[in-house]
Amino acid sequence: MIALAPSPLGVETLDDPACDPAVARATLRDIARANRWFGGVGAAAFGLDRLLAGVSARRLTLLDVGAGSGDVARALQARARRRGIELVPLAVDAHRIAAGLCRDAGLRTAVATAAALPLRPGSVDVVLASQFLHHFRRDAAIALLQAFARLARVGLVVADARRTTAAAWGIWLGSLAFGFHPVTRRDGMLSVRRSCTAAELRALVADAGLRGTVHRRPGFRLVAVWRRRDADG
Repeated sequence: MIALAPSPLGVETLDDPACDPAVARATLRDIARANRWFGGVGAAAFGLDRLLAGVSARRLTLLDVGAGSGDVARALQARARRRGIELVPLAVDAHRIAAGLCRDAGLRTAVATAAALPLRPGSVDVVLASQFLHHFRRDAAIALLQAFARLARVGLVVADARRTTAAAWGIWLGSLAFGFHPVTRRDGMLSVRRSCTAAELRALVADAGLRGTVHRRPGFRLVAVWRRRDADG
């Protein structure tokens, strides 16, 4: 089992699976809105498109680790359907509130921590870690990347915030404008502080032993894509 040491830069509300359910629901709702409006869904979609370029399979499984309300997985499923691909998500989250929202959205769902995923190596096609790695200390994030790579038959997509002062103030001002919960505003700025620069994410992927690419995307987003050499296509 992986020792999931948290980032030393602070604690976000959703880091605690036992946090107040009403606050968790409000925060998860705001995160879904932010993903839609501020580039989170677009970043994950870009990564999936890059990963699947040239892959001929018409049916693929997607493990969404730290799935939140399942909004990103559902958006990717719809996007894949338009390309003639049946994408079958499995949403995993340690929060029972989040898992319940995923089930309500019609997703196959498991309540589990990333340290003890109930899956065998090579049991899914794609692993997605969206807005997830920044919650952990660097050594834990490296161990998670290695574990995710073992699970994936095709590859891995990591999508997260890019750490800049402008990104932090952008999420603060945007969350005010759209009436986000005060906890979401605070946690949004903290999540940017805990995130990587492009160079740091490249180093993280390399230190995990993966030959991946890192891309900057709109909305102060970073996307890392790693594909197995023996993947179809």
